[in-house]
Amino acid sequence: MMSFLTTIFKLLFFYVIILLPTLVSCDSSTCETQPNKENNKLALHYKLGSIASILVCGALGVSLPLLSKRIPILSPKNDIFFMIKAFAAGVILATGFIHILPDAFESLNSSCITEKPWGDFPLAGLVAMLSSIGTLMVDSFASSFYQRRHFKNHSKQVSHEDEEMGDEHVGHIHVHTHATHGHTHGSTNSSQDVISSELIRQRIISQVLELGIVVHSVIIGMSLGTAQNIDTIKPLLVALSFHQFFEGMGLGGCISQAKFESRSTAIMATFFSLTTPIGIAIGMGLSSGYKENSPTSLIVVGVLNSASAGILIYMALVDLLAADFMSPRLQNNLKIQIGANISLLLGSGCMSLLAKWA
Repeated sequence: MMSFLTTIFKLLFFYVIILLPTLVSCDSSTCETQPNKENNKLALHYKLGSIASILVCGALGVSLPLLSKRIPILSPKNDIFFMIKAFAAGVILATGFIHILPDAFESLNSSCITEKPWGDFPLAGLVAMLSSIGTLMVDSFASSFYQRRHFKNHSKQVSHEDEEMGDEHVGHIHVHTHATHGHTHGSTNSSQDVISSELIRQRIISQVLELGIVVHSVIIGMSLGTAQNIDTIKPLLVALSFHQFFEGMGLGGCISQAKFESRSTAIMATFFSLTTPIGIAIGMGLSSGYKENSPTSLIVVGVLNSASAGILIYMALVDLLAADFMSPRLQNNLKIQIGANISLLLGSGCMSLLAKWA
């Protein structure tokens, strides 16, 4: 399971490393402006503070659901868990629709990009749509692959157990006892298959969600790291800290339900916590030569923002909200259902409101 996630992360970092040099390319354009050098020291202090703040908020958010044994209220068995997860899903959904996708449209429709087809077609929407479809395909193929592999191994194990049981019993007593055993064993296997299928689904959801989060976390971290204006950095710091905390809550809830091994859980939580601070550090390294209005920068950032928005929108609606809102536990409890809907509206509303400042 973790080999799939590891491969995706390696491809992502290779992709980022290949694209980063293009962000500081020195194409000649009237839209390219030299970085503002004023208040550089003060901006640096805010950026360093933002790394610490976002790191703590992200680590705290993703860790809280993983401590459900010590904090029972955050356990997936608790009704409030659904409301907290719905609030976090609303934050993720608003991030995709309100914060990332409009920025992608602004970048790809900028007057600084004169080449076709950037200004003649809503490419940001196209990329977002394709990334959503691509996420659906990855989600579907990964689910079917792991389920086939699991049930194939499980059927072999059951056959082996039946053969051993057949060797131990003979005569009339064997037939009667084995028939009784077969009934119980089949019932147990059916229950285990349902549990295993749900567990596999939760593990794939958590891995694909982390992949989508990683993509956009690098981009939003770089946007803060390359910013030179204090008035831009301050609201970004608050918005990203809020965003990372509740996004971490959503991811942590999925990881908790997936019941990964302790090592895998620690790796995923650590990776999420470090991604945005790493993006900020990368942005700080590029800030001296970064030209945010150059055509190359606008195209690269616009495409990546569109792709990450599509992934987040799909994951929030399909794997987080639909999975919980259509579950029998929530459907059969009106109190939880109303609470989850209110939490969803509050989460999306609070994150949308932050768009006024960042």
